[in-house]
Amino acid sequence: RRHPHDLQGKAMRIFLSLLFGLFTFLLSAAEPGIITGRVSDQSTLEPLPGATIIFRRNQGTTTDSDGNYTIRTEPGSLSITFQYVGYKSQTSYLNLKPGETVIMDVGLEADVTEIDQVVVSANKVEQRISELTVSLSIIRPELVSGGHITNTQELLNKTSGVEVLDGQASIRGGSGFSYGAGSRVLALVDGLPILAADAGNIKWNSLPLENLSQVEIIKGASSVLYGSSALNGVINFRTADPGPRPETMFYAETGIFDRPRQRNWIWWDSPRMFSSATLSHMQKFGNTDISLGSFLIIDNGYRRLNDEKFGRLNLKLRHYSRKMQGLSYGFSMNTNMSKKTDFILWENAETGALKHSESTAIALRGSFLAFDPFISYRKPGRFQHDLRSRLQVSQNRFPESAQNDSRPMSFLTDYQSWFRVSEFVSINAGLYGYASKIESNFYGDHNALNLAAFAQTDITPFNRLKLVAGVRMEYNELDGESDKLVPLFRAGLNYRLLDFTFLRASFGQGYRTPAIAEKFAATTLGSVVIIPNPFLKSESGWNTEIGIKQGIMTSSMNGLIDIALFYSQNIDLIEFVFGAYPEGLGFRATNIEASRVYGLETEIMLNNSFGRYNYTVTGGYVFMYPVEFDPMTGLNTDVYLKFRRKHSAKLNISTSYKRYELGLGMYARSRILNIDDVFVNPLTREAILPGFFDYWIENNSGHFVMDATLGYKLTEQLNLSWVIKNLTNAEYMGRPGDIQPHRSFSMRLSGRF
Repeated sequence: RRHPHDLQGKAMRIFLSLLFGLFTFLLSAAEPGIITGRVSDQSTLEPLPGATIIFRRNQGTTTDSDGNYTIRTEPGSLSITFQYVGYKSQTSYLNLKPGETVIMDVGLEADVTEIDQVVVSANKVEQRISELTVSLSIIRPELVSGGHITNTQELLNKTSGVEVLDGQASIRGGSGFSYGAGSRVLALVDGLPILAADAGNIKWNSLPLENLSQVEIIKGASSVLYGSSALNGVINFRTADPGPRPETMFYAETGIFDRPRQRNWIWWDSPRMFSSATLSHMQKFGNTDISLGSFLIIDNGYRRLNDEKFGRLNLKLRHYSRKMQGLSYGFSMNTNMSKKTDFILWENAETGALKHSESTAIALRGSFLAFDPFISYRKPGRFQHDLRSRLQVSQNRFPESAQNDSRPMSFLTDYQSWFRVSEFVSINAGLYGYASKIESNFYGDHNALNLAAFAQTDITPFNRLKLVAGVRMEYNELDGESDKLVPLFRAGLNYRLLDFTFLRASFGQGYRTPAIAEKFAATTLGSVVIIPNPFLKSESGWNTEIGIKQGIMTSSMNGLIDIALFYSQNIDLIEFVFGAYPEGLGFRATNIEASRVYGLETEIMLNNSFGRYNYTVTGGYVFMYPVEFDPMTGLNTDVYLKFRRKHSAKLNISTSYKRYELGLGMYARSRILNIDDVFVNPLTREAILPGFFDYWIENNSGHFVMDATLGYKLTEQLNLSWVIKNLTNAEYMGRPGDIQPHRSFSMRLSGRF
C-alpha cells in the first residue's frame, strides 16, 4: 500500500501541472504576433530606408537602412499601411494569430507626378510631358481595367478631344466619317503603324489592351515624324515590359444588356449577353524579357445580326546582349481571328432601329498576323539606333459575298537614329519604307510603295527654352506610277516660365494619300452603291497651337492643368459624295472639302490623398468651330463640316478606401452640326435609311452618358468589380442609323500574381 504522503505528493504534482498548463495557455493567448519584412522599390528592388508603417491608431514604425522592419503587436485583424515620400501608399490586410510570425515583403510603386510623365510619341524619343511643344494626352491601363473596357474605340471615345464614329477616329474635329475607308489619324503599336493596307483604316481589334503600358495621343498634324495618315494626329499604344518579378494577370467577365428606352425596339426573346476573358504573363529569364497575352470575347450583340466572336494572341520577346552593353534585339507578334457581322444600316426608325437590315448584313471571317522583328543599340544620353520592321498579312472573307473578299499584305521598315551633338543640340533622323500588295475582288489587285526620310533637331539655347524643327520628304508610288515628291515641315518651342509652368507653341504640316479602297472600291450593299474614283488626289493641310501646362504640387496633391488654343486648315479632304455619276447613282470618294477648325481644349488631372482615402479626378472640355472655306478667296463659307460637334466634355472621378474602389464617369457631347445631304433630301432619304430624317430632327440634340464602377479587393491578388455603363439608359446615335449601346451591367473577376 502506498503511503498517504505519496498520494498527496502525486495529487500536488497533477495540480501544479494543470496550473502550469493553464498559465502557459493564458500566456500564449496574450502573446503578441510578429510581422517582419522588407520595403523596397517595386521596379528596382532597391531598399527604402525610413519608410513609414502604420498598423494601429497612433502606432507605427519605420524601416532601417536596409529597408527592413519588425512589428510586435496583439493578435487579431490588422490593416497595415506602407508609406514613403515619392511613392504610392499601399495597404495590406491580415489576421494575425497569437505567437505567429508573418513575413511581409512589400514593393512600393513610384508615384511619378503628372507633370513628370515620360512619353515617346511626340518626338520619337523619351521626353517629359511638360517639355513637349505639342498637345499630348495619356490614357493609363487603370481606365481600361476599371471601366471594363474591351474595345479600343470605346476607350478613345472616353478621352477628351477624341471621337470615333463607327471606326473613324477624329481628333479635335479634324476628321468626319468616311464609310470605313481611310483614316486621318494614325494608330501605332510601339511606334509602328497598324493600318489595313487595302482600306487604310485602323485595325482596332489588333490593338492589344491586355498588355498595355499606356496610350499616347498626339493632337494635331504629325506627318513630319509619322508620314501619311497622321494628318490629324497619332494614337500610340505602348505595350508593357516585364519588371524584376514575374507577373501574371487575368480577368473573366460576363454582362448583359438592359432594355432600351423605346420598348418597341426590343427584338429579342432571350437576354443579350456578352463575355470576355484575358490571360497575360510577363517575366525576365536572365537577359531575356518575355511577354505573352491573350484575349477572347463572345458578344451576342444588342442589335440583330450584329454578333461577334473574336480571339487575339500576342507575344513579345527581347534579349539584352551580355557582350555589348546597350544592344538588344527580338520580335513581337500579334495575331487574331474574328467571326462577325458588321452593322451598316437599320431596318427602320420605328421598330427596327436595333435590327440590321438584311440587305446589308454580310457575315465576315477575318484573320490578321503582324510579325515585328527589331534591333536596338543605345547609350543613354549619347545616342540610340533603332531598326524595326513589320510583316502584316490579313484576310477578309465574306462567305455569302465573295466579290468583297480581299487579301492585303504589307512590309515596312523603319530606321531611327538619335544622337546628342552637344549639351544644347540633339538630332533625330530616320528612313522609312512601306510596300503593300493587295489581291481583292473588291478593289482589284494593286501594288503600292511609300518611301520617306525625316530629320529633326532639338535645340536648348538656355536652360528654360527648348526649340524643335523638322522636315520630311515623302515619295509615293501606286501600280508603277509615281507621285510628286512631297516636303513637310514642323517647328515648335517650349518655355519654362516658372518651376511648374510651361508655355508651348507649334506648327506642323499634314499629308495623306488616298487608300486603295477610296480609289477603287466598287460594290453594292443593299441600297448603298459604292463607285470607284481612281483620280483622287492626296489630302494636305497644317495645324498650329499655343498652350500652357501648369503643374500642381502640394503635400497631398499632384496633377496638372493644360489649356490649348488650336487652329487647323486642310484642303482636298476626301468625302464619299452621293450623286449621279457615269456609272449610275451612288457614293463616290471625292476631293471636295476645304476645312478650318478653330478651338480651345482644356484638360485636368488631379491625384489627391486624404488619410486613407485616395482620389483621382480627370476631365476635359473641347470647344470647336468647324467650317468649310473657299480656297480661292480664303474666306469661310459658314457651312459646318460634316459629322462634327461644337462641344464635348468628360469628367472621371475615382476614389479608394481600404478594400473598396468607386468610380463615376460622365461624358457629354453637343449635337452633330451637319450630315450628308443624301440623308435629309426628300428624294433619297427614305431609300437609304427609312425613318431616319424624322428621328434625326427630333433627337439630334446631343447626349449625356454616365458610367458607374464598384470594385472590392478580395485579397491582395484578387479583385471583384461591377460596372454599369450608360447608367441613365440614354438614347443616342453615332453616324446616321447607328444607335449606340443602351444600359448594360457587367461583373468581372480579375487577378494579378
